[in-house]
Amino acid sequence: MQAPGCVVISGASRGLGAALAERFAASGIALRLIARGASGLAETAARCTARGATVETAAIDIRDAAAIAAQLHAWEAARPVDTVIANAGIARGTRPDGAWEGLDGATEQVAVNLLGAMHLVEPLLPAMRARRAGRIALVASVAAYRGLPDAPGYAASKAGLRAYGEGLRAALGPGGVAVTVVLPGFFESDMGSRWKGPRPLLISLDAAAGRTHRAILRGARRAAFPLPLAAVLRLVDAMPAGLSDWAVRRMRFRVAAEDAPRA
Repeated sequence: MQAPGCVVISGASRGLGAALAERFAASGIALRLIARGASGLAETAARCTARGATVETAAIDIRDAAAIAAQLHAWEAARPVDTVIANAGIARGTRPDGAWEGLDGATEQVAVNLLGAMHLVEPLLPAMRARRAGRIALVASVAAYRGLPDAPGYAASKAGLRAYGEGLRAALGPGGVAVTVVLPGFFESDMGSRWKGPRPLLISLDAAAGRTHRAILRGARRAAFPLPLAAVLRLVDAMPAGLSDWAVRRMRFRVAAEDAPRA
């Protein structure tokens, strides 16, 4: 595939989004970074500029579809976007005291993790389809394979994102637009550190960014890692429902009481 020239990344003020921006940053690369946090965006932009990239930022809530679309159309008009990475996300869930995430927590995760990705991708699709070229990457989670009792809203938002990406890939692939669905497990980040309990096969943020970056560049259809964790969750999902429920109840992923960071 042709090397990327203009890359849009959401959730770029911290964590995986910021790490991916630095991975893509190089001379001749135009980075277009979106996040709610202006100060974090400025820090990411400075590091990427130091690597030779041309960087523009927009401090917009990914839930604001109209504002996101207007910004994307302006960027597209100035320089065609060939790569878009929907990374912005939040996590809610059952807290250590047993408090339930509730309707507000569940719907907020769907609004950010699933609808936010659609807000980022859909405005760019007409131009990519017309050019018969482009890359789309959607950062879901291995939680997309099986609903988790401590985080049903999170798992639902990521399962929906996975299904959306798989559908896009089947639809757009013949027209020259590559879609990569990324399904990471546990990696070091502000959001990941909020999970209280076992984090099996935990990897570093740098490793997660490296695997995601390589998958996007080579046009991988799906990138799930670490593979053993993804395989276990797929196996659990394939079990009879009662046995599958018993298995996931053995996994406790309570979420710390402080608000989830949102990039």
